[in-house]
Amino acid sequence: MNKKRDLKIVFMGTPEFAVTILDTLLENEYNIVGVITAPDKPAGRGRKLNKSAVKQYAETKGLNILQPTNLKSEAFLEELKSLNANLQIIVAFRMLPKVVWQMPEFGTFNLHASLLPNYRGAAPINWAIINGEKKTGVSTFFIDEKIDTGEMIFQEEINIEAKENAGSLHDKLMYLGRNLVLKTVKAISKGTVETTPQPKNAISRTAYKLNKENCKIDWTASIDTIYNKIRGLSPYPVAWCQLVNANNLLDVKIYTAEKEIIEHTLKTGTIISTKKEVKVAITEGYIKILDIKLPGKRTMDVKSLLNGYTFETEAKML
Repeated sequence: MNKKRDLKIVFMGTPEFAVTILDTLLENEYNIVGVITAPDKPAGRGRKLNKSAVKQYAETKGLNILQPTNLKSEAFLEELKSLNANLQIIVAFRMLPKVVWQMPEFGTFNLHASLLPNYRGAAPINWAIINGEKKTGVSTFFIDEKIDTGEMIFQEEINIEAKENAGSLHDKLMYLGRNLVLKTVKAISKGTVETTPQPKNAISRTAYKLNKENCKIDWTASIDTIYNKIRGLSPYPVAWCQLVNANNLLDVKIYTAEKEIIEHTLKTGTIISTKKEVKVAITEGYIKILDIKLPGKRTMDVKSLLNGYTFETEAKML
């Protein structure tokens, strides 16, 4: 019979997604000897330093916090070594150098919000929806030299609902991930972990880092492609496009929309506006905009927008 291992854990993470996992580990009385998170960043007009969600949470629990700018610096490596951790858990952090991930006796494992080997990379939740996937999930794996390629430990699957957006899927995967991390830690503690190599030649999709270019709506695309992009980028970082209205060219963000498949003869991008709705003509029908943000304005539903904003007859989306 395996003797239960006494775990001393270093947790690495930055956003809200990681906070839920860290909270669960503490609730289950695991020994967190250190928390590593991103350095504070200046934000807003006053350039006030912003703490990561993980740091804010860790402070309330009185945990030992490290915020290295350089993960290879001698000072950081010495400090990390002095914690005497025998397990490291990574949730939404950055790529680790080998000297860091190979340090603990029982390894370093990562929680990734996809069914690996699919959607390795920075934005797995968004891309699963953008690409119209019907299912996704969470995976735990031991880290190796490359991004999200290490030996698999556990995986859990979930369906993606037809109207799901990135925000609602994020929350579902966060709670699914919490349970999977717990299951993984228990197995490591008991010494019963069995790993499976990820298939080397699998055809897999990549979760590319999101940027302005790949968040832009292409109104010439299919109705499902446009609809999936809008929900896959909502509520963050949000799909955008350009609005031409009364000789003004505006960058607008579209948070929520509906699709309407119907034949018409309008040019792609033409805007149909009534007192209650705004829709954009595309090849297979219309994209009906529900929530939108104009430059310098707050996000609002279309009905509220139409109380004080007019779309001219020639208005169109580019």
